[in-house]
Amino acid sequence: MDPADRLALITLAARYAQAVDRRDIAAVAALCTSEVVFVLPPELRKTGSPAELRGSATVAQSVVGAVSHLVATRHVVEQQVTESDAAGRAYGETYCTAHHIYARGDDHRDNRIALRYQDTFEYQGGIWLFSRRELVADFAEDVPVTRPGR
Repeated sequence: MDPADRLALITLAARYAQAVDRRDIAAVAALCTSEVVFVLPPELRKTGSPAELRGSATVAQSVVGAVSHLVATRHVVEQQVTESDAAGRAYGETYCTAHHIYARGDDHRDNRIALRYQDTFEYQGGIWLFSRRELVADFAEDVPVTRPGR
């Protein structure tokens, strides 16, 4: 894979994290193909089966909606391993630590999730976009945190 394409895919993942943290539905949608599929694992849904969300508007609204009740989020994108094919697609695994800050009484806690995305990307209109994201939760922890000045 060309180094410029690798950089574009890493940047795409970082912009996705930024858009979610900013609760920017339009920005999340703009990073996806119109037919994007987002797969949620059973353990995050607390059910026995995964759920598939389809379409950029639905995915963006659902992802941002899932974190909108939180005091703050911080999604830290870590390593990404990718490969491409000749048809304008790339496949990869993107690691992320998702910090979900919520209030408990007068204190704050971080429900921190180590996760990976099984990603499929498509090159459309001169840019890389997500065409599929499957979330895999590896482990979680819930810890107290201090919010400076609050």
